[in-house]
Amino acid sequence: MKSLLQKADEISRRDFVMRAAKTCLGVSVLDVLAGTRAHGAFEGAAKVRQVPTAKNVIYLYMSGGMSHLDTFGVVPGAEEMGATKAIATSADGVQISEYLPTVARSMHHGVVLKSLTSTQGAHAQGNYFVHTSYTMRGATRHPSMGAWMTAFQGRNNPALPGSVIITGDSKHPGGGFFDASIAPLVLNNPAGGLANSSRLASLTEGDFDYRLGLSARLDAGFQNAYSYKGVKAYSDVYRDAVRVMKSEDLTAFDLSKEPEAAHEAYGSDNFGQGCLLARRLVEHGVRFVEVNLGGWDTHQDNFIRVPEKCATLDQALGALLPDLDRRGLLNETLVVLTTEFGRTPKVNQNDGRDHYPKAFCSAMWGGGLKGGQVYGKTDRGIEVVEDKIGVPDLNATIGYAVGLPLDQVIYSPTKRPFTVADHGQPLTQLFA
Repeated sequence: MKSLLQKADEISRRDFVMRAAKTCLGVSVLDVLAGTRAHGAFEGAAKVRQVPTAKNVIYLYMSGGMSHLDTFGVVPGAEEMGATKAIATSADGVQISEYLPTVARSMHHGVVLKSLTSTQGAHAQGNYFVHTSYTMRGATRHPSMGAWMTAFQGRNNPALPGSVIITGDSKHPGGGFFDASIAPLVLNNPAGGLANSSRLASLTEGDFDYRLGLSARLDAGFQNAYSYKGVKAYSDVYRDAVRVMKSEDLTAFDLSKEPEAAHEAYGSDNFGQGCLLARRLVEHGVRFVEVNLGGWDTHQDNFIRVPEKCATLDQALGALLPDLDRRGLLNETLVVLTTEFGRTPKVNQNDGRDHYPKAFCSAMWGGGLKGGQVYGKTDRGIEVVEDKIGVPDLNATIGYAVGLPLDQVIYSPTKRPFTVADHGQPLTQLFA
């Protein structure tokens, strides 16, 4: 009798999830009680579960293809290194590029992933693959990780967006096929605050509320006559925007609240200020924040341009990691640094490196990881020879850290099934 009750309770929970997804997300969750034939397409999806080790993700995306040999994939003494030298870090046996001396001090909190590989060697396709675990296919737009987190786990702070993307890239996949209410908030200028989020000085709160009510009454007839998902999504986004405007947590976007010393520590450029804003946002309950640093497409003058980009990265990331640690946030925040592919080990005739998806690097810190590790190995940055990591595996590892159901199948509005990281398998051995 007890087992029957437990089974009924499990069915009711699953039914609730499916109904909630259909109502709130505009998508369908695969009926887990259906026959095995329905599961066939995703039999390879990871089924592992764990209590989340991370509540938040700060995702640092190096747009353009960051050179692995000149950053985190150093091979001391190899001819392929060119002019770049390796330095010791705070973690025994872990070396990174001489261009990242400040980040080197926090590597005892981090893991270097040296054996990534991708099937996508062009920027747009590689960028999309890294963000979604899926290749570009027809009209389907797949969700990025922040959208998956919001869809499955909701907002930690209901007054703020579930995820925020700080980037100038208008082609970011964002919320993919999820409803607009799941989509991340995109900011171009982190120092500019949240644009158009304050009430006109000449408008009292009473007048503002009256106008909102009048607008709702005027729209009611249209919404009742055209009860479509898109119409509802528009009104939901409008309602969310008003809630943010009225929230005290709007101050999370105001970098003027930070002392001058913090601005100087992170750097005055967009990336540095974006990392500072990311720290503020996770403090206020935004669970996923992405910050973009472009300019890594070094076909020419690699050994001039990479040190310049690394100087920006080193200052901002070198400030972010100890700042999170001091505030007690690093253990619950997974900081991920990645890119769409690496650069060729062979230096070209323009003293540059070309696209190289065959082998590249990522790095992660905090979030329950066993710090001070190097995972994977290449033959002088050319071929992966140990512990190959596919792009979906990296995303599955992020999903595993925050407790996402990696094998949960969701149908898009076109009735196609998808999971968080496709068939990616999380690197569970990286965690404490």
